[in-house]
Amino acid sequence: MAAATLLIEQFDGLVLDLDGTVYVGDQAIPHAAEVINDCQSNYGRKICYATNNASRTPEQVAANLREFGLEVQANDVVTSAQVACALLAQRLPAGAKVLVVGGDALAEALAAEGLSAVWSSEDDPVAVVQGFNPDIGWQNLAFGAAAVERGLPWMATNRDLSIPTKWGIAPGNGTLVNAISAATGKQPDVAGKPEAAIMLQAARLMGSTTPLAVGDRLDTDFAAAHAAGMESLMVLTGVSGAKDLCSAPVNQRPHYFGGDMRALLAEPSAAVVDGNSVSCNGWSVEVDRNGTAIDSRGARGIDGVTAVANGAWLSLGMNARVDQAALTELSLLIDAVKSEN
Repeated sequence: MAAATLLIEQFDGLVLDLDGTVYVGDQAIPHAAEVINDCQSNYGRKICYATNNASRTPEQVAANLREFGLEVQANDVVTSAQVACALLAQRLPAGAKVLVVGGDALAEALAAEGLSAVWSSEDDPVAVVQGFNPDIGWQNLAFGAAAVERGLPWMATNRDLSIPTKWGIAPGNGTLVNAISAATGKQPDVAGKPEAAIMLQAARLMGSTTPLAVGDRLDTDFAAAHAAGMESLMVLTGVSGAKDLCSAPVNQRPHYFGGDMRALLAEPSAAVVDGNSVSCNGWSVEVDRNGTAIDSRGARGIDGVTAVANGAWLSLGMNARVDQAALTELSLLIDAVKSEN
């Protein structure tokens, strides 16, 4: 591949997260739709949307995205519900009854795999599948706990503890999974991010050999990208922030940063590590022998975020703490980038 100028030119497809990346709640994130359309129409890039949200079917997701002005079909979407039910279908006989702790989208995903959805632990299920549903209630969780306690296989679509909404952070599927886990002392298998399966399925659907994962959340989007062997772009429009970045383990660190999706159509910021120094396009961070990133030398913008985040990771590599000054600096840089966008 010829030397690239723009980030999008380095990859033949995009695996896009939804919540916090393309939209938050029922509001599109500024610039996301226009950039995605540009990547498709002017750069010929393939797009697949991979979401841990199991409360909607692929067609419902696609219809929602079309409302934002995107050209999307159901087969451009992979949900954690689809992956969870496909994994169960590999383990269970055709027509097997599976208890749904979730919503109709999970039931449809089961049907697509030749499995039968039931809604009570008294309906003789042979397995349990759990996914997010905003209308889930105590009885749904009680049925799930009763079935899990009996030793039935338990598949969770994901373990996201929180989801972004227009009101702020709200409990996610992981919070509800933890309720059953706390009641039974057992843990589920997990289908969605941070596991690799959903990312690999997205790449297969596109026929992509060099996909770029784009997301906002370190412990799901970027952990899954690493597990799938994909490079990744973090946009600063969702859940993860400075504190998360400063403590991120190696398998959750994005390769690139952007204030929003417009980073795809810009030259990528790249950090250069030289001993105890990290630089990015003229901005540098010095890390002392105690592993504390303390001197950011006026870093600003997304280059500053890239330099300071990588400086924090260099500190962690020295088995040392990242001091409060570095955390504060990164928080201010991120806030400044968000305000500019």
